[in-house]
Amino acid sequence: MPAEFGLAVENFTPADRRPSMDRILDYASAAERLGFGSLWVWDHLFLGGRRPFPFLESMSTLAALATRTTTVALGTGVLVLPLRNPVVLAKVAGTVDLISKGRLTLGVAAGWYEREFLACGVPFRERGRIFERNLEIIDRLWREPEVTGVYGELDLRRVALQPAPPSRPRPRVLIGGYVDRVLRRVATMGDGWLTYFYTAKSFRSAWGRIRDHAAEAGRDPDSLTNAAQLPICVSGSFEDADRRVRAFIAEYFDVPAWSESSPDSAIRGTPAQCAEQLAEHLDAGTRHVVLVPCDYAPDQVERIAAEVLPALRHARRLAGERA
Repeated sequence: MPAEFGLAVENFTPADRRPSMDRILDYASAAERLGFGSLWVWDHLFLGGRRPFPFLESMSTLAALATRTTTVALGTGVLVLPLRNPVVLAKVAGTVDLISKGRLTLGVAAGWYEREFLACGVPFRERGRIFERNLEIIDRLWREPEVTGVYGELDLRRVALQPAPPSRPRPRVLIGGYVDRVLRRVATMGDGWLTYFYTAKSFRSAWGRIRDHAAEAGRDPDSLTNAAQLPICVSGSFEDADRRVRAFIAEYFDVPAWSESSPDSAIRGTPAQCAEQLAEHLDAGTRHVVLVPCDYAPDQVERIAAEVLPALRHARRLAGERA
């Protein structure tokens, strides 16, 4: 199965800037024109303390992207599922799938930022249970013509979600997270795994555990897919790219110390070096790579499309011929 490549979208910025929908839409159009297969938005309601990150809401942003694009898949990487009323989210996400003509992938996770849970009145320590409940409700509303069930305070009585999302049997659901309990959810509750800044070595190890959990649960491991979010900086030298991409990661992103996420996951260097590093991820089992271009710069997007991906495909083709 050939690998697919997408791009992350700058729907949040550091505190001293503001997201620009015009820039986002131009970026999306360029990504589609250049042949990228997907666009992914980030999701938080509030992020940061004294200097909060300006953040555009994820599903609204995807709806806007759906009107500007025609072929790219659209995804959340990842949406904090326990913060959403699952009935409302099923309707909103189903509408985005309808607007996009079946291009939605819903990436979801249990969340980690306690301030958001406090602000929304959602018990932080119960987020795993709420995640599983919400995912079950959304799945049923998308799949079943009529749903009846009581889930705590949510009393569904012959509820029919119409119109149904065009993706059948429902939009694809990827689950993000790190710990083994979450990897078991990936293996049993979703369509695959969505990672955040994993090295190829870390990805290979965790993906192997997911496949083992799936087999233990009686599920075909090959039925699962995955997507890996990776920063990238293309430059004239490894040293320059390494310096630039680490500064970009430090300015924009949190890399949790308790996870295997790492700035060392960044793809960086000359086009040939970037292609070589991407090949390591594909060899580790990555099926869909979501690249986060350094500074979301248009010239980075152009160089990835014109130099890095052709070099990667050429190298993979030669390797296949030698095999």
